[in-house]
Amino acid sequence: MSKKNKKPNKLKARLPRGFIDRSAADIRATDAMLGKIRQVYENYGFEPVETPMFEYTDALGKFLPDSERPNEGVFSLTDDDDQWMSLRYDLTAPLARHVAENINQIQMPYRTYRSGWVFRNEKPGPGRFRQFMQFDADSIGAPGVQADAEMCMMMADTMEALGIARGDYVIRVNNRKVLDGVMEAIGVTEEGQKLTVLRAIDKLDKFGEEGVMLLLGKGRWDGGSEGEGDFTPGAGLDEGQIARLLNLTGWNEPGSGSKGIYSGITIDNLRRAFEESAIVAQACDELDIIYDMKEAAGYDDTRIVVDPSVVRGLEYYTGMVYEAELTFPVTNEKGQEVVFGSVGGGGRYDGLIKRFTGQDVPGTGFSIGVSRLMTALKNLGKLEGTDIAAPVLVTVMDGDTENLGRYQKMTQDLREAGIRAEMYQGNWKKFGNQLRYADRRGCPIAVIQGSDEREAGKLQIKDLIEGRRQAAAIASNEEWREQRPGQFEIDEADVVATIKNLLAEQGDG
Repeated sequence: MSKKNKKPNKLKARLPRGFIDRSAADIRATDAMLGKIRQVYENYGFEPVETPMFEYTDALGKFLPDSERPNEGVFSLTDDDDQWMSLRYDLTAPLARHVAENINQIQMPYRTYRSGWVFRNEKPGPGRFRQFMQFDADSIGAPGVQADAEMCMMMADTMEALGIARGDYVIRVNNRKVLDGVMEAIGVTEEGQKLTVLRAIDKLDKFGEEGVMLLLGKGRWDGGSEGEGDFTPGAGLDEGQIARLLNLTGWNEPGSGSKGIYSGITIDNLRRAFEESAIVAQACDELDIIYDMKEAAGYDDTRIVVDPSVVRGLEYYTGMVYEAELTFPVTNEKGQEVVFGSVGGGGRYDGLIKRFTGQDVPGTGFSIGVSRLMTALKNLGKLEGTDIAAPVLVTVMDGDTENLGRYQKMTQDLREAGIRAEMYQGNWKKFGNQLRYADRRGCPIAVIQGSDEREAGKLQIKDLIEGRRQAAAIASNEEWREQRPGQFEIDEADVVATIKNLLAEQGDG
């Protein structure tokens, strides 16, 4: 085959694994949801801040999702000065850098919120993406447990502001110091092994108790059987250590209700089980404060509850940890009915800013998983902001410059009156294509003005919604052309008022 006849290779359009394109409906629903969350945060006195998507990798520190090495858990590259930079994996580590860099200008306590995309260089899977949005709120410079209690209350208020009823959610709270005491008791003292244990426990809602037991022991094959799929090394605990860990954290045990207990282990039980542990005693004292404060503020155990099984997988948490869990059932991809699960969480991170400043700067905050929460609202029928009316279409009958200006002026008049409108921008010479475009776009109304209408100071209004309804009852094309269903003539000066009234009637209908 000659070079002349050889077809050039076309670039294949393909979406990177673990990423998604977002539709107009998704974007509008997200904006509506973020607006409601923002309103709650503002009501609590929090202020917005924004940090960039890239940070120097050493600013993210050792608190990476999977490993300390660049490109393990995060997406990284080198700058032109050979500095490693990484896309942020959450919004907390960048906030710590921002506070440290501006600590002399920031008024403490610093109450702030921000939303944005975060990135994880991990294997994608069903419902697991490499890019997703979070919406965080944090109190920096607030050392008291009352700041943690307020975060839990704000999480509860956020769930209800989004239309999630009491009984369909619960805010579960624990203290990481409890887990520190438990691990010390079973002989887990090496930092790497401790982190592996914490991350394993944090995957309870994803893998269930059996899967987590594998991660606490020798490891887990994600294919379900040995040799199938990828292998995740475990924490290396023996059966006795695993059993003690499960029992002491009260996994899957129904709570009977002493002092806000969700998993069957009470604060008093924890205190008695570790009488010799000063760190567990401190944790229990702090949990007592949380309990008393939330009760005094009117947040009973149906809204905020103590649960020793809450862990959170990131290493930087130093005290309280909490999760927002949705408790209503949904059907998973295997057709099984399961509880929806976590849509956000957070905790106290008193050492994160100290890495930069050398000073103790306490912090506490939580993060909402926006995409997951959107899915939950869709399941509950609470997803808003997706039904935006398509624009009114101003058609083009004459394409010379003077008349194009007339059509554009008509379009602008509609917009200035608060009516969503657009002028047709395709090939105006094929008028039928314009009406087909309006139909496919879902336009409610088309405005038509040819030379005859213009000379008479008139124009045609085509009610496309009524026209579709009437056309369904018309038997032939000839009858359709004769009747022109849904179409009528008005004075050009009345176009804004007529369209406003017609849109209102369509909305009522």
